[in-house]
Amino acid sequence: MRIAQVCPPWLAVPPKGYGGIELVVALLADGLAESGHDVTLFATGDSSSKARLEFVYEQAPGSKLINDPILDTTHALFALRDARERFDVLHVHSPFSALAGAIETGVPVVHTLHGSFTGWMKRLYGLISDRAWYVAISEAQRRFDPDLRYGGVVYNGIDTELYPMRRAKEDFLLFLGRADPDKGWRRAVETANLTGERLVSAVKIAHPREEQEWEERVKPILPRDAEIYGEITHEEKVDLLQRAKAVLFPIDWPEPFGLVMTEAMACGTPVIATPRGSTLEVIDEGVTGWIVSVERYAEEAAERLGRLGEIDPDACRSRVERLFSKRTMVQGYERVFETAVRERS
Repeated sequence: MRIAQVCPPWLAVPPKGYGGIELVVALLADGLAESGHDVTLFATGDSSSKARLEFVYEQAPGSKLINDPILDTTHALFALRDARERFDVLHVHSPFSALAGAIETGVPVVHTLHGSFTGWMKRLYGLISDRAWYVAISEAQRRFDPDLRYGGVVYNGIDTELYPMRRAKEDFLLFLGRADPDKGWRRAVETANLTGERLVSAVKIAHPREEQEWEERVKPILPRDAEIYGEITHEEKVDLLQRAKAVLFPIDWPEPFGLVMTEAMACGTPVIATPRGSTLEVIDEGVTGWIVSVERYAEEAAERLGRLGEIDPDACRSRVERLFSKRTMVQGYERVFETAVRERS
């Protein structure tokens, strides 16, 4: 098939640091190209891909300009020129200008639901519920809006070769993510304070809400031995994931997927999460980690940390290879694209 992958224009593909969507798009574009499809990736010029790369912006503007309407619209107009003549299917990863324009091209459109279903997003999708083929990235996400025309549920995949497993762990806990309160950084710090465990954090702080969380709720209770990094490279992230005794994932919002969980498990590292979003689908309770309550996260996580010996690193790795690999993701999207093209004809 001739496939257009239309990525948002904020960050490079793959991302230099933070960027879950861009990491998924990078793997998917490469995997589809490796499978013999004619793939064009619309991203920024500092991206790299096995697909044909086309761009209007030479450099990614960065996370502070995420959702900027001028950048989004210009990028979408560039990507959708001559779409009907060039492509069999348009795979759109942004719900704004690119999706609005794509459904008017006459080319079958597949749209991955990377974000959460806020009220205004449900209203947006409700206006075009049968004009695109939607892909949920977890069953939990799909349940928030079952009325869309779904092509299926396809879990985000990772390239397991880039996440070597390590059985020998070091004596620290790890938190990776944004400083937004919904991500639960404060709960991770409270766990470290309660248990006396050393906490290492790699955190993006770019927006006012994230800055406020850091200054008012995290910084005042941070233990002296805590280590804090900003946005880190992939290599630095993998090194931390391999060495950590556990990854804390104390989210308090319905996160559609959460790549951190699968990245950790691929490295043989268990995850202690809350029952929000996709966590119940990703984590095999008692085998690759545990699910504990939001309200008593620190206390319940402390108890589970005393049971880390029950977790087999090989079981963590095996679950990722079976359910959350690059290959599994590519095959899932191939089925969705085939449905979209077949239904059009």
